[in-house]
Amino acid sequence: MGDHPVLFIPGPTEVDLALREIMAMPLLGHRDPRFVAVVQDVCQRLRALYLTTQHAAFETAPATALMEAAVRNLVPRGGATLHLVGGAFGERFAKIAKACGRRPEVLEVAMGQAHDPAALRARLQGGAPVAAVVITHNETSTGVLQPLAALAAVVRECQPDALVIVDAVTSVAGAELRFDDWGLDFAFAGTQKCLALPPGLATYAVSERALARAAEVEERGFLFDLPKAVKDTNAGKTLATPCVPLVYALQRQLERIELETLEQRWRRHGELRDATLAWAIEQGFLPFVADDAARSPTVSCLDANGADVDALAKRAADAGFKLDKGYGDLKGKAFRIGHMGDHDRARLDALLTALAR
Repeated sequence: MGDHPVLFIPGPTEVDLALREIMAMPLLGHRDPRFVAVVQDVCQRLRALYLTTQHAAFETAPATALMEAAVRNLVPRGGATLHLVGGAFGERFAKIAKACGRRPEVLEVAMGQAHDPAALRARLQGGAPVAAVVITHNETSTGVLQPLAALAAVVRECQPDALVIVDAVTSVAGAELRFDDWGLDFAFAGTQKCLALPPGLATYAVSERALARAAEVEERGFLFDLPKAVKDTNAGKTLATPCVPLVYALQRQLERIELETLEQRWRRHGELRDATLAWAIEQGFLPFVADDAARSPTVSCLDANGADVDALAKRAADAGFKLDKGYGDLKGKAFRIGHMGDHDRARLDALLTALAR
């Protein structure tokens, strides 16, 4: 398949040669007027990516850092957060809230299940107010896509002062997400998932009311002081030195996404999921997520149904591919195929043919 294993893991994902070549550019100072203009352009294009007319920016950091930034900026110390948990990354967000001195409450469903908006409504109507409701849009560990629009609507209906914070790490640019239309307040994603770039940058969108809330929260940090970071980055002046070549690659990738169109990109990811699941059933594997509507368009988690996951991974490796052998409690019991980013049907079919029994 070439000079390296083609990545079908749930991130980092495969990076096209054209984007890798951009990152081989000679280094440019981050205060150079040419780079200042690129930063400004990237922020504008990120608003289009998140479908918001409010604010968007990026930081040189992993997406996990923005989990902490969200908590430190949008929830006062000692404040309550409600976390919708159904897998490892929802759990991580709750742990981060506790580590930052907040009071996280967990509304949990079994792995492989999506949250029911009615259950969220019952909690918000019958329980204490919270500063924010935290939702993992696409739970990477299990391949569950949450009904984000419906869940956010329930928050707005039942506790309109609560902010809606969204881990969109494996959904932005791969699954439908409409920041303004769905009433979200903070959503973020790293570059190494559906954006199909190397890790190193975290992109985000933030609402006007979230920035107003942040301005009133004390001890929100220095690097991730959102009111300052959003203003300065949109002016082209990052607080710290960013990964300059990766920002140039992000600019080009955002241009490519605009040419493909978000709607077509969402459609393509859905088609790759459907092809993967049809192959899995034919091969005797079981989709880990029972509900069709909750199956992620960016990563398929498949119950191995007794098959040797190590042997599957070896077949993939022998054919020049890399797949994932399960995450956390599912390791060795399930495997994941990350069909996100710039993968197309021909490349996916090559992997599935190699994996066929």
